[in-house]
Amino acid sequence: MPPTATAIAPVRLLYGAYAWLVLLFFALPVTAACLLLPGFERRRAVARWGAAMVFRLIGSEVEVRGLVLTEGDEAIVIANHQSYLDGVILTAVLPPRYTFLIKQEMVRVPIAGFVLSRLGSEFVDRANTGERHRSARRLVRTAREQRALAVFPEGTFDGAPGLRPFQMGAFRAARIAGVPIVPVVITGARSKLPAESWWPRPGPLTVEFCPPIAACGFRDDMAVMRATRAAMLERLGEPDLDIPAPGIADAGRAPG
Repeated sequence: MPPTATAIAPVRLLYGAYAWLVLLFFALPVTAACLLLPGFERRRAVARWGAAMVFRLIGSEVEVRGLVLTEGDEAIVIANHQSYLDGVILTAVLPPRYTFLIKQEMVRVPIAGFVLSRLGSEFVDRANTGERHRSARRLVRTAREQRALAVFPEGTFDGAPGLRPFQMGAFRAARIAGVPIVPVVITGARSKLPAESWWPRPGPLTVEFCPPIAACGFRDDMAVMRATRAAMLERLGEPDLDIPAPGIADAGRAPG
């Protein structure tokens, strides 16, 4: 059960209230930009500015490590999922051309659903088998046309540390479309805004970009996924919650 305000230490209570005020303050210009500005990239540029300013003002400016993606880079970014903050964190550090793949439920969230739609996010319904197949085909098409996507393949998160099983759609799209995968590891978000609480905590946030993986060089989608997980687990410092059965784990590159 989420802790009540009276059960939270006064310093954290004050910090959490301040963090929410900062977020709401910057949500206004971002929402206005999404309503008034033409073009996804203009709206995304304002959202990127707003996200970066929020983290700077609450004392958790995102530290970026490893590869830095530029506006001209083509990649499918595969990131771990720790918190509701993850999308805002990636918005702060990715170039504006990147399209986010979001679960369908977010459409119904007031304000957030509108903003995400106006930012050009792609929504997927993983609960419906037919829609999941249509989403997979649409994802391949989007990867071919836009060649700059950001995906949280775990699909959800909880308070327990660990890398949950991945949905396979992004890895298939990368291999078919010939777009490299860039594994990304987010740390600090799980403790900063825990799954069981709406009260943010002070603490650092880090995003580490791993070297690109040429998805088209693997023999199947599972091999691409396993290589991506290995790169992320090496840097994440959390357990692997998707231990394959014996005989399934041999993920190699295609010959030649």
